[in-house]
Amino acid sequence: MLPLRMSHILMLMFSLCDADVTCPADQFILNPPEVIAEYGQEVVVNCTSTDDDFDEIYWRDGTRQSEKNTDGSSISWTLHLSDWNIKPKCIIKLNESFECSKDLGMTIFKNPDTVVLYPIKHVKTTVEGTQYELQCDVIDVAPVQNLTLTWYRDNQAIKTESFTNTSTTPVSESSILTVSVNREDNKAQFRYAPELNSNTSNVFYVGVGDSVALSCGAEGNPAPQFHWTRDGVNMTELTGNLNVTHVNTTATYTCTATNDLGRITRHISVHVIKDVMAAPAVATPTPRPTPEARKVCPPTLTPAEVVVRFGDPASVNCSTSATDVLGMGWEAPIGGTGFVDPPTVTWTVERLQDWSINPKCYITLKNNHQCDAMPTITLYKTPDIVSVSALARGPMVEGIEHLLQCDIINVAPVQKLTVTWYRGHENVSTQRFNDTLVTPGNVSSTLRVTPEREHNGALYRCKTELHLGPKGPEPMPTKSSEPYTAVVHYKPMMQDCPTHYTGEEHKFRMDMLPCKADGNPPPTVHWYYEGKLINASEPLTKGQSGKYTAEVFNSLSMSNNSIDITIEYSPSFACDDHYEVEEKGKVGVECEPEGKPPPVIAWFKDGIEISPRHWRQQDSGKYVLKATNKHGTANHTLHLEVLFAPEFKEGNNSKEVTPGENVTMDCSADGNPEPEVLWSYNGAVNVRETAGRRQRSIIVTGATSTNAGVYS
Repeated sequence: MLPLRMSHILMLMFSLCDADVTCPADQFILNPPEVIAEYGQEVVVNCTSTDDDFDEIYWRDGTRQSEKNTDGSSISWTLHLSDWNIKPKCIIKLNESFECSKDLGMTIFKNPDTVVLYPIKHVKTTVEGTQYELQCDVIDVAPVQNLTLTWYRDNQAIKTESFTNTSTTPVSESSILTVSVNREDNKAQFRYAPELNSNTSNVFYVGVGDSVALSCGAEGNPAPQFHWTRDGVNMTELTGNLNVTHVNTTATYTCTATNDLGRITRHISVHVIKDVMAAPAVATPTPRPTPEARKVCPPTLTPAEVVVRFGDPASVNCSTSATDVLGMGWEAPIGGTGFVDPPTVTWTVERLQDWSINPKCYITLKNNHQCDAMPTITLYKTPDIVSVSALARGPMVEGIEHLLQCDIINVAPVQKLTVTWYRGHENVSTQRFNDTLVTPGNVSSTLRVTPEREHNGALYRCKTELHLGPKGPEPMPTKSSEPYTAVVHYKPMMQDCPTHYTGEEHKFRMDMLPCKADGNPPPTVHWYYEGKLINASEPLTKGQSGKYTAEVFNSLSMSNNSIDITIEYSPSFACDDHYEVEEKGKVGVECEPEGKPPPVIAWFKDGIEISPRHWRQQDSGKYVLKATNKHGTANHTLHLEVLFAPEFKEGNNSKEVTPGENVTMDCSADGNPEPEVLWSYNGAVNVRETAGRRQRSIIVTGATSTNAGVYS
């Protein structure tokens, strides 16, 4: 049964556009004026000068250059196009100090290794009005900026896409087409590559001189063209059927069916049976062995199971211990042996490239019974390409499911294939396939990813393994994709941000905080103080301690984070130059410095540090105050006056005098501020008081009895 095909085949066309040409001076004639050639080719270029007045002419490409021509006006050079960045130029040296040059325009192209079309989501039936996504992978093409990819439904162009990648080396690109199938598409003509009818036999046995009718058994749309060969020699028959008459030798016939979508080949073996009972008049496929024959002559295959890489040699030996064997041989489109004598016969193929090959060793007994055995042959091929791509354009977004696809191109057998997904070195998914197709095919594995912020920059890759059993090669055939770098967009947040931070005045800025704004796309940070936006790059002052709020935002979201900032600063004095204190008052309360942390203060008098606890009368004088904290030191000079209450220098005193005697009574007192001495007494004409403030005396001249009394 032929596989279901989608109506309206979607064909792809691509073209490589001409590159720009750059021409310098008219003195140069380049032939060709521009090179457009395929990578790996050789081209011969010629440069001719229109003026013969020069010293030499030659070609140069980087560090390589041609021979220099000093006699003629032209120079030829063979370019080997094995360097994608080749930039040849023709140089004319006019004299010892001057030369001119002209670049040769180069476009080196490479046709794609593979152009693969497949549905992103596999569907078994096509439902009217349903949209399906198809992907076209163009593998290893250059230069991709000159590539145009066109989608067709039947012969109608429905989409054209160009690519902006400026790489000149081979890259792979993909294009996605959304298809909506309508009822008008029902019963539309299918277009597909030729396929073989599996009901057609590949081996025939005929008698000498008999005829046989062979059928290619291939169909396709458009109808394929047929070509036949016999043992590698071309035949003239151009139809799907071949009549061979008067067969007298064993031969292998090969039919190739081709249309514009592909080709397929069938090998048919025709064996001539000699020295046995008369063969039937009409050739028939090989008869199935009877149960009795199997018991009589069991053939032994060594090895019974073969695992072969596509294109490698293969060999199986067939032997029998039966004694009544007329002959034996191998039936195979390649490596068949014909009818040979027992007891052994070997099937050998130098390059096994037939995916459907089923060689059979048969034994014919003298009673014309036959038995046979078939080895188990697994022909495998590692993928041409293993690549990872995202099914949706643009970056991943945290918390939203995304799909990655691993495309495995041209691998067989698919049912032996295992695909393992890795994120970094972590195995995140494994998939096996149930497809029973033995020929090379393209398959895809899809990984569902719900990314987290930690996955930004993670490397995803898929690794293929062919599990070919105990007879398979060691180590197991594997192939890995190039890593796919995940770009994950996620909401912003502040990291490593303390709740409190201390900085120094005039040195600390908000952008010096250890806070890290994490987000993708990279977030923007705005700092606010007392509800106002501030410049985070400006230093803070001591008056700007307090609560600050960071607003962090990108295109996905916004978050806030608050931090208490304390601004420390060096000591300073805001004191007067002169202070008055009272005797026995506490030291230090008069002049306190500012600073954070609070500074330590030291008092110096006459250059000597002092540490009085209370002020004394004799402590008045000039002082230097020194304040210190971890941010610096400040000095301040002041004069201190210690105030104290008046004190009499003399105590109470009594005097006895004789009449007519002169008497002087002194009274003095100390104090700060300076005290005033006042006398209290009964005045008389012979009593007078001296002037003074802190010291006054009373003088009695010629004391009499009237002068007796208390003077205070």
